[in-house]
Amino acid sequence: MQLTPRLNCDKLCLSVMFCIEKERTMSDMLLDKTVSEFLNELASAAPAPGGGSAAALAGAMGAALVSMVCHLTLGRKKYADVQDDMAAVVAQSEGLRRELSDLLQADVEAYTAVSSAYQLPKETDVDKAARSVAIQDALKQATVVPMHVAEACVRVLDLCRPVAEKGNVNAVSDAGVAALLAEAALRSAALNVIINLKAIQDQSFCTEMGDQLTALLSGKPALKDEIYDLVVKKL
Repeated sequence: MQLTPRLNCDKLCLSVMFCIEKERTMSDMLLDKTVSEFLNELASAAPAPGGGSAAALAGAMGAALVSMVCHLTLGRKKYADVQDDMAAVVAQSEGLRRELSDLLQADVEAYTAVSSAYQLPKETDVDKAARSVAIQDALKQATVVPMHVAEACVRVLDLCRPVAEKGNVNAVSDAGVAALLAEAALRSAALNVIINLKAIQDQSFCTEMGDQLTALLSGKPALKDEIYDLVVKKL
């Protein structure tokens, strides 16, 4: 599988493509590890996985909880009037769960590339120039991935309100947890975008990414709070 950015990066001459199955066995995939193994890697001194992967995982868990509420609603006579709505939501939430799962691995790939670029030789002027270019390219790649995570988390958050409003009331608290996870994952991904932008020299790239991030974050804490309050009232 290949992952390419949906952002307008072509005009910036940035070709970002993460081949998350290239020359890697399935045993290397983070999603194939146990929870304990993943947490041990997250806690280690290894450069990745880190906060970016944790953000993607939190978003994927939010999407999974949205799907769970839908599945607990579908097929129930009590919720006959919302079957089509829930079927439409679960199709989206499952797509987002898969997307964020892929982004979890893509973030590891991106940050590993940054770490490798910083380790390139810098003995000569030619070395230094090549190393600088590699670092800047890797940092751009490492910015696009968490931006995708942020985009996906916004879509997960948007799905939380309809499942909280129309889904199985016995699972409404799970809709609330989904909203909290999605918004937290969004802001976590934003931190990874921001820290990378600080080191990128291409100001047009930084401006575009910064503007898109601002738009993604706008109004989301309030939306999360609205969903949370709705959930609490239904408990």
